[in-house]
Amino acid sequence: MHIVIMGCGRVGSALAQALEEQGHTIAVIDQDPTAFRRLGSSFGGRRVTGVGFDQDTLREAGIEDAGAFAAVSSGDNSNIIAARVAREMFGIENVAARIYDPRRAEVYQRLGIPTVATVRWTADQMLRRLLPSGAEPLWRDPTGGVQLAEVHTSAAWVGHRISRLQDETGVRVAFLTRLGEAILPSSQTVLQEGDLVHVMMRTDEIDRVEAAFAKGPEEEGGRS
Repeated sequence: MHIVIMGCGRVGSALAQALEEQGHTIAVIDQDPTAFRRLGSSFGGRRVTGVGFDQDTLREAGIEDAGAFAAVSSGDNSNIIAARVAREMFGIENVAARIYDPRRAEVYQRLGIPTVATVRWTADQMLRRLLPSGAEPLWRDPTGGVQLAEVHTSAAWVGHRISRLQDETGVRVAFLTRLGEAILPSSQTVLQEGDLVHVMMRTDEIDRVEAAFAKGPEEEGGRS
């Protein structure tokens, strides 16, 4: 897939390199031509100097053939304008904009522009490391009845299978983050120290699930 990225800062350059490694063709737009140095000499994509929400600049970057557009410059206004141009003028469905102001991010989300609220995301991640307890919602269905959340897991669960964790807590493990990599576990996967457990559960059962994860497995001879 061809992907256009506006902004060649640390995020934009890292995103471009990662996507290129996955086999996608990439075009990066930035007003400052010296910013492209961050891409390195091995980068094979297009480097387009210009304003990311200018239609001619976007066409030069191949927006008409693109399957996705990411606006990750340092300016909230520029990012959201570029994201809207990509979606509304060029019909790009997969669009995302980085927003520093979390209040703006919520407004744009309601307008249908997917955003990543940098400050809020960073704060949430820091809280998870400083206060590793409870459940951190990552996604909720439109009714609010079901959610995907990272749940703090007691060390007592280490060495036990995912199947036992699911049976005793009543959740469904969606994925694990292990050594920085996301993995899809099977029922036979054994929990290891340091695993981050992401589960699907009913919103009204959060307190019960948190308690079960914190308590650890039941004694042998109990529920299995």
